[in-house]
Amino acid sequence: MFAVLKTGGKQYKVQAGDVLRVEKLDAAAGDKIQFNDILMVGTTIGVPMVAGAAVQAEVIDQIKGEKTIHYVKRRRKHSSQRTKGHRQHLTLVRVTDVLATGADKTGVKAAIGTVAARVAAHEAPGTTKAAAPAEKPAKAAKAAPKADAAEKPKRAAKAAAPKE
Repeated sequence: MFAVLKTGGKQYKVQAGDVLRVEKLDAAAGDKIQFNDILMVGTTIGVPMVAGAAVQAEVIDQIKGEKTIHYVKRRRKHSSQRTKGHRQHLTLVRVTDVLATGADKTGVKAAIGTVAARVAAHEAPGTTKAAAPAEKPAKAAKAAPKADAAEKPKRAAKAAAPKE
């Protein structure tokens, strides 16, 4: 049986025994992982995903892809040149099993990318740097100052006194 899975923004058609090079996953060599975003299993097509389906795989190694070279040359008047290279981080996995149902009962760790793992770890409760401030106790109501009550009659007396 085959399945079409989605990981790292790409789709792969796989069956048991296939070896894949996928975008870097948050797993070490020898770990068993499970892809839960399954678009199709056999003749069952998901809307958009097949509920309860999964593909289990074993991580073989963390590798780097082929080097890609980006060369830029601007000729008019400046003759500038620039060469940049890049090697993509990849995870090598071997598909061990394709499950049409019962994916949530297996207990195998879900395959997530490194960026998603960092975001999830950052948003986990208790690990945020700016924790919500504790509630401040309510302030007691201010008592009216006694000086204001004593000054009112004096002001009234001054206003009523005749001016010379």
